Amino acid sequence: MAAAIVDDRETACDAVQEAFVRAVRLRRSYTRRGSLDAWLWRIVVNTARDMRPPALERINERAETTAPTHADGDDRRSLVQAAVQQLPERQRLVLFLRHYADLDYGSIAVALAISDGTVAATLHAAHSRLRQLLSEVRR
Repeated sequence: MAAAIVDDRETACDAVQEAFVRAVRLRRSYTRRGSLDAWLWRIVVNTARDMRPPALERINERAETTAPTHADGDDRRSLVQAAVQQLPERQRLVLFLRHYADLDYGSIAVALAISDGTVAATLHAAHSRLRQLLSEVRR
């Protein structure tokens, strides 16, 4: 997830390492009101955002709106990855936390500091946009 935020694998590794350093330092601030997973994910997200170059923030604010037109050897995985990269950052993060980190809506809400309803709406918008992007590729 850090790589999706900072758009650089090496910086993402640094962000994750720094996030776990912060988590250890902040361990007394964990109040047990939400899941430990959500608390850790929130630290990772915030640390990665802090490490993101300012130019990349401007690019992420203007999410690309064109559909991917090709992939290596028409590989489905590459097509899906390209489509996910087209999503706005919040949609990518919610999608990742739901489908890859397997967090429930409440935990995602805690991790991203948004409401449960926003999680549901964002996930719905991400699924709809992916469906649209991938159907455009098939045409």
